Amino acid sequence: MIVTIAFLILFALLLLRTPIAAATGLVGIGGLAVYQGIGPALSQIGIIATETVLTYEFAVIPLFILMGAFISRSGIAEELYRACHALVGHRRGGLAVATVIACGGFGAVCGSSLATAATMSRVAYPPMKKYGYSDALASGSIAAGGTLGILIPPSIALVFYGILTETDIGQLFIAGLLPGMVGILLYAAAVVAVTTLDRKAGPAADRLPLGERLRALRDVWATGLLFVIVMGGIYGGFFSPTESAGIGAVGALLITAARGRATFAMIRDALTDAAHTTVALIAILIGAFLFANLINVASVPQALVAWIGAMDVPPLVVILAIIGVYLVLGCVLESMSMMLLTVPVFYPLVASLGYDLIWFGIVVVVVTEISLITPPIGLNVFVLRAVLPDVRLASVFRGVMPFIAADVVRLALILFVPWLSLALPQLMR
Repeated sequence: MIVTIAFLILFALLLLRTPIAAATGLVGIGGLAVYQGIGPALSQIGIIATETVLTYEFAVIPLFILMGAFISRSGIAEELYRACHALVGHRRGGLAVATVIACGGFGAVCGSSLATAATMSRVAYPPMKKYGYSDALASGSIAAGGTLGILIPPSIALVFYGILTETDIGQLFIAGLLPGMVGILLYAAAVVAVTTLDRKAGPAADRLPLGERLRALRDVWATGLLFVIVMGGIYGGFFSPTESAGIGAVGALLITAARGRATFAMIRDALTDAAHTTVALIAILIGAFLFANLINVASVPQALVAWIGAMDVPPLVVILAIIGVYLVLGCVLESMSMMLLTVPVFYPLVASLGYDLIWFGIVVVVVTEISLITPPIGLNVFVLRAVLPDVRLASVFRGVMPFIAADVVRLALILFVPWLSLALPQLMR
């Protein structure tokens, strides 16, 4: 009963736009006070805050955020888009496909879906409108492509999942590679389907001269090199995820400097943005741990395991029910709130059913991706709307529907072909 009341209060606070760190922290402390007393409950704040900040694995978060801050100011997004434009822009729907590929590449070195959507809105939307693309396809490809940043490593969402479940972050990063590539292919297929049904939605752009195409491809070497060093170091066992994050941040700064953009003001702004984001995430993580402690003290995971055992249903039915909960919550909660609220409850249950927690992490992040573009919240949609105020919200939501269908197909593949998520991590073991 106490936990039910706690969840209801928490959802009410979130619907009232209370910051998630404050909402989860207050509800967690209040619930712990009921079970343990106010003194022990308050002491948890200091204990959890200290343990969280001083954990070696946590250092990966500010370093990857700093890497993304440098990358977003380095001009890489423009270079990636030019290269993709040079490859496929001359085909029908090619600029939308180029946008999806560029979003995947930028997300791979940025790590943030919201930053990817905001940056690519400025880079990709004007060329698509220049060639007569519909608002729905142009905006939908950017909003959906931006979600790739949450899965393709480095991913802050996977870092959070790893910390919450004590799962190896390096293996989670590697596990996200193949599903991320599949996501890009399915998004490209969605563009082809849209332009096949409506040829006017995505007209072909001009074919660039061969020399210009080769120059555009040559310009992205630094991005590829940075990704190979960061992820190759983890995969090859040369670096830990935290060390790779540090190398990535330094590499991003060097790339920015090589482009003549590493001014004092730029470095100051990048450091300031990274500090603000890191502090906000620390607060969110502390609040999530406080709420998770309440869940554990109330023995909710054990009760769920006993309940599922009594129902005697196949494990896959349980997984499908969990996915259904995520899809419903994704319509009313933003993605990070949803992850932090549900992962502490569900992962012990999933582990008890014999599923691999790395595989479940990829499932959770893919479902969370879907929530980034589903109405009525769809954070990526609102980010794009803020950057492109002339585009109607209804057009953006209409434009993302084919990409949501592609995400559902990818989710089904991950569910029924676990090899997609587990093949690469198993090679690391």
